[in-house]
Amino acid sequence: MQARAPDALTSFFWSGDALRSRSVSNLVLSGTLNVPEPPARLLADWAREISRHMTLDAGDVEVMPLARARARWPEYLHCVQAVSDWTNRLGLAGVVAASDVALMVCRGARYHHDGEQYGGAAFCNLFLSEDKGQDVHFPSLDLRIPLRRGTVLVFDTCQPHGVIRRGGNGFAEADFPDGQDCTQLFLTWELPVEDIHVAQALDVAFDIVPSTPASVSEEQVWLHGERVSVRQDSGQWVPAD
Repeated sequence: MQARAPDALTSFFWSGDALRSRSVSNLVLSGTLNVPEPPARLLADWAREISRHMTLDAGDVEVMPLARARARWPEYLHCVQAVSDWTNRLGLAGVVAASDVALMVCRGARYHHDGEQYGGAAFCNLFLSEDKGQDVHFPSLDLRIPLRRGTVLVFDTCQPHGVIRRGGNGFAEADFPDGQDCTQLFLTWELPVEDIHVAQALDVAFDIVPSTPASVSEEQVWLHGERVSVRQDSGQWVPAD
């Protein structure tokens, strides 16, 4: 699946020791992979970790311990290989294998963009949980992708996104109540956007601002020449504070 929409977004991101500008991709690459359900022992371990050692409120996205999970997850390498094979078919040969991976959990996700920390990357996410009636929503693209085991995505970190109730109009904490299993576990890779294969797959253009403005000293996203952030409930762009 691919989605594209016109905009005037600019990402300023760190390229080595210098800030560089680039366009923000409106392409979302998605598919569904045949990956096995994590074993019951691992699912129980994840549930204990979340309930005993984390404060995972509605809308939060947190890191989970990956090294311990791998020891109880015989099919982990199968999952990684499935993502690698899928991205290779998209023209991203070797990129996943060379990129950092983390295990994450969310209980829904407030709308946000990651361009103030990961402006130099695209995300590749493989979802591991069963269908719980949730979608990942890219509001600027009017794109909703159902989340179920095997859902895989590659998208620009600067593109606003959130995890919401299927059929919902935005993010609401009440859609992810206490006492209900609303969590989504997923593996995520940081793909370097300057890699020629990633840039081509997402149609990213670089150095679209001839010189970085003196006022820009950190990673950020601009819309029509002004720094912007995202409303957590709707995903709409608003002026940055």
